[in-house]
Order: sequence, then C-alpha cells, then structure tokens
Amino acid sequence: MTEAAALPGQPRGGVLSGPATARAVNVLAPNASAMTLDGTNTWILAEPDSELAVVIDPGPLDDDHLKNVIGVAEAAGRRIGLILLTHGHPDHAEGAGRFAELTGTKVRALDPALRLGDEGLAAGDVVTTGGLELRVVPTPGHTSDSLCFHLPADGAVLTGDTILGRGTTMVAHPDGRLGDYLDSLRRLRSLTVDDGVHTVLPGHGPVLEDAQGAVEFYLAHRAHRLAQVETAVEDGHLTSSDVVAHVYADVDRSLWPAAELSVLAQLDYLREHGLI
Repeated sequence: MTEAAALPGQPRGGVLSGPATARAVNVLAPNASAMTLDGTNTWILAEPDSELAVVIDPGPLDDDHLKNVIGVAEAAGRRIGLILLTHGHPDHAEGAGRFAELTGTKVRALDPALRLGDEGLAAGDVVTTGGLELRVVPTPGHTSDSLCFHLPADGAVLTGDTILGRGTTMVAHPDGRLGDYLDSLRRLRSLTVDDGVHTVLPGHGPVLEDAQGAVEFYLAHRAHRLAQVETAVEDGHLTSSDVVAHVYADVDRSLWPAAELSVLAQLDYLREHGLI
C-alpha cells in the first residue's frame, strides 16, 4: 500500500482544478490559507450532453475567479442555470450575489438570507437543472445551515466543509453543534453503504476516492477528540483555551482559534450527555 493510498479517503493526487467525474469540474478559487487549504473548490456540474450547468459554492467575492468559472463553463459549451450553496461561510458564499448578477440566475440555499429568488433548499429536494439530478442532504454540524448534494449518476457527494479533502473540519460553535455533526456523518455513511456513493467532492482539498473510508475516519477522529477533551476536563483543564492547549498541542497554533470552537462544541455535548 502506498502512502497516498493509506491516507483517509484516498485523496486523489494531481492538479485540483479540472474534471473530477463525468459531471463535475472544479475551479479552484485563489484564496488558499490555513483554514481554506488550497482554496475554495467551486464546482460546475452538468449532464454530459446538457447546455445548462449548476454551480455549487461560487466562493469569495473575487471577480477574476467568478469570471473564470463562467469562462470554464462557456468553454464547454454551457451556461450557468442555477447556483447552490453548501453553507453561508464567506469563502463559499460571499461571491454568490455577484455571480448571480454576472450569470442572470438564482441562488438557492438553506438559509433564506443567502437566497436570491423564491426557492430555497430543504431535505428531500431534488434539483434537476439541465437534466442533472442532485439530491439535497441536510448535514448540520459544521454550521446549522450546512448541506451536502448527492450526485447519484457519478456515485458522488459534494460535501462543502462537512468533509474536507485533507485533514478534518471544525464544528463552528455556537452555530454548529457536535451532536448534529455526528448525525450528519452517519447520514453520509448511509449514502456510502446503501446508495453507492464512493467519491467525495469536497469544498476544500482533493477529491476523495473512498467516501466510506473518509466518513469512518471522521467518526473515529471525533470520538477520539471527544475522549481527549473529556479526559482533559477530568484532569483539571476547565476552560476551552486550556483544553485546546492540552489536547491540540501538536496542531499549528494558527488553527487554535478554530480548534477552540470545536472544543466549545465538544464541551457542550459532554455536558448535554452528563459526561462532565
């Protein structure tokens, strides 16, 4: 087994931008950082013979990036027919309004504040723009408005920040809740077991070839971190900052503020379940 194959979810190597499946093309936004990894993945989805495309997460408010997304679609003989958002964090959604203006189309999201047009998104919805079938999967936890999109024709799921292509995500307390996040991961696991999902198209980082392996890793990671936080509290580390310094000592300090949000969510979860 190679080192790459041993990584959780078997991340695909090579250039991040470009075709990922028969129906999905990634256009990487130029906003790389410790929190966004290589940048935000803006996904263009379309049936192979369709002139209409769906864009998921236009990304930051960066005209060059937004126009590049349009250019990639047009080079394939397509125009943008709909914009969808996985959640409202600025690195995914800030450019949506401008992108809607450039393309003359609507924005659908779970949060009404992010929508442009009458239709939102909810559990069980099926998007069929240009003959493409996308099933809306509610996955709260990272944020309360987080959604994933199941692309059954490609055996893929677009996960936003719920599952990343590298590393793990934060639970953005107080909006994000750990109990919700664990339920969402189990919901995604059921897609891999019962619905043939094998590929993760994440909001950041490389495509993952082993969706079930990625979900199982995330569940195990969360269980491990939760146990570490519980032990840290038992050992007298009573504030979230103290717990972060103890549990996340091996993590880059630039990520500690995000880690503290996850710790706050974990502390809430432990209290709710009478474990501390």
